[in-house]
This record gives sequence, structure tokens and C-alpha cells, in this order.
Amino acid sequence: MEGFHWRDGELWAENVRLADLARAHGTPLYVYSRAHIEGQFRALQSALQGLQPTLFYALKANSNGAIIRLLARLGAGADVVSGGEMERAIRAGVPPSRIVFAGVGKTVEEIDAAIARDIRCFTVESEPELERLSARAARQKHRARVAIRVNPDVDPQTHVYTSTGMRENKFGVDLERAEQAFELAGSLPGVEVVGVHMHLGSPLADERPYVEALDKVMPLCRRLRARHPAFRYLDMGGGFGIPYWPRQSPFPLEALARELAPRCRDVGLEVAFEPGRFLVGNAGVLLTTVQYVKDNPFRKFVIVDAGMNDLLRPPLYDAWHEIRPVVPRDGEAIHADVVGPICESADFLGTDRQLPPVQEGDVLAVLGAGAYGMAMASNYNSRGRAAEVLVDGDRAAVVRTRETLDDLVRGECCPDWL
Repeated sequence: MEGFHWRDGELWAENVRLADLARAHGTPLYVYSRAHIEGQFRALQSALQGLQPTLFYALKANSNGAIIRLLARLGAGADVVSGGEMERAIRAGVPPSRIVFAGVGKTVEEIDAAIARDIRCFTVESEPELERLSARAARQKHRARVAIRVNPDVDPQTHVYTSTGMRENKFGVDLERAEQAFELAGSLPGVEVVGVHMHLGSPLADERPYVEALDKVMPLCRRLRARHPAFRYLDMGGGFGIPYWPRQSPFPLEALARELAPRCRDVGLEVAFEPGRFLVGNAGVLLTTVQYVKDNPFRKFVIVDAGMNDLLRPPLYDAWHEIRPVVPRDGEAIHADVVGPICESADFLGTDRQLPPVQEGDVLAVLGAGAYGMAMASNYNSRGRAAEVLVDGDRAAVVRTRETLDDLVRGECCPDWL
């Protein structure tokens, strides 16, 4: 992982010892590397320069304001899926002209707020949404720019819960009825058709699903170019995979650009992508402290202070994250499950792992936790959410404070009849 490396037998974030961060700020603790995020963004720009894409950072991966601001200053826009994410993006410095708003369930309030901000584009997911959006825009004497999300029915070969481009998924409209959806959009007074959107799922291992999907959608794009004067861009979504396993290959960005560039030039479309995991996934680790090492006749458990409320990906997606002590001990390796304190059998960070010997008080790093880690954290079992730290060279700053007991009950109240 760029940004995280071994030095003198210990794990460091850039030029800061992770052991020192755990000691200073406690655990569970998310730690992010600025250098890794910047490196990934520039690598993406460089690899895809033949396409000259617009990049919208997918806030759902990690919505910390410091990370959004960092990417905004590099030139990224924001892909948001709620009014809350839109507000986060704007507060972090993303101008509305660089915000695209996706999601299947946009409320009237969210639509009104985005129209008032004059965001760049709405990604529309259904015909009823088109009609609502047109009506709300007309009330504000506005025409909302739209890109209709099309499902090309391409199997991305990923987890069923993160596959989003199949015709049975809840997202978008299937390719067979997309033309009618665009005709409806063209007839509505409050919307202007500016593009096509698709997102296949995540994480994807290579370029082949994108190429297959583009070949399916291109005939529609040609027809739309002829019928809609403002139609100009194709948003390919995100989904670029990252190496979670030590020997896993990185996503072949150059191969993707090589395949897509001539196809997009042929139709004269601007291209956009919505990377999230690719930018921040391996930019973050979750630090957690061993509480107990428990043996029973059947297996060994390393019980830590981070649980499924801190990192949901392992139980939700059966996701694999490498787990390493930040200061390894000498001795014989152990075979164990790394589990948390939550009262659920699904509360694990890793199962059937070979680990160096560990004991109470040791700090472990769960790698590749920068995406869909803190963003999916909860207060289950009345646990406060973790603190977050951003590292820049030899300095580190808290970018989210640890939640306190007062934070957990803020907003609760009892009726006067109790």
C-alpha cells in the first residue's frame, strides 16, 4: 500500500509510526494517508488522459470532510447520493457545478435543494423520478440537467450486493426501455437531457465489463446525440477494484483507456467517472487493540476493540482485509479468528487467519479500510464511532473526534408522561 510501509520492523503511515498514533488517540482509530490519495488521483488522471475524463469523487466511499476537501483541491467533483452528501461536498469546497446527484430515492426536499444550488446534473433512475424532477424544477422556473441511468445488463462478476448494472437491480432503467425514458425526458418542460449514466458494480477486476457495457450502450448514445441538442456526455460510474490481497493485481487503467477512448471519440462524447474505493480504499487502515486471546477446544479467537459497527465489510460482503500487528512479535504463528466485542456471531474482522503471536494490548492494523469503513459505521450496541486521523508526511491531525457517551444520547428525549 502506498502511504503505508514497514520501517525497522514496524508499520508506518508515511513518516508517522502507527503505534504512536494508537497511543496518542486510542483505538479503534481510522488513519488515512494524504500521499496515497493524491497519488491515486494523479495516477487515474495520467492513465486516462487519452479520454480526458471528468472525475467525480464518490462520497459514499468515505465522506470525511478533510478527504473531500483534499480531492476537491486536486480538481475532483463530487458524486453524491443524498442531500447530506451534497451538503458535505459544498461545505468541503466542491462547487455545485461539479456535483452530480445519483440515487433511486431522491426526496422532494433533496431535489428542491439541489435545483436551488444549480448542480451540474441529476442522475435519474426512473420515469417517476423524471416527472417529479421536472415538476419541481418548473416550480423554481428552472430546467434541471439530467443523465438517465441505463442498466446494460452486464455481469460484473462481483458480490451480489455490490452488483448494480444487471436488469434485475433496483438502479436505473433497463436498456430495452431506456429510449422511451429519454423520449419522456425530452417532452418534459423542467428537464434537459445532457447524458447517459451507467454503473456496473464494485469492485471490478478488469476493463472487460466496461467495454461490454459501452458496446451495448453506444447505439443508444448515437441516437440521443441526433435527437437532443444538449446531449454531450457519458458517465461510466466507478467500480475500479483495488488490491486487498497481498498479491492481487491492480485495476488495469491503461487497458481501460485503450479500449474506451476510440469508442467515445467515435460518438463525440465527453466521459466522466465516479471513483471512490480506488482513491481512498488503500489510503486507510483501522487500528484496533487486542483485548483477549481466547482458546477453546475448537478454535482460537483474538478479541479486539473494533467490531462490525466500525467495519461492516467483512460480515456484510464476506470481504477480506489483511490484518497485521503494527509491531510484530517474534515467535510461532497462530491460527485464529479476529473478532470484535459486538453481540453478534457475524462480528468478525477476519476468520481463519495466520498471524504472528499476539497478546493483550497489542495493536493490529486492518488494511484497505479507507473505503466503506467509517462511511458505514454505526452506533450498534451503543458504541461510539471511531476517531479519524489524516497523515501528511511527518504530521498527523484528527479529522473526526471520537464520539463520546454524550454524543450517543444527544437528540434523545423522554416524554413528560414517563
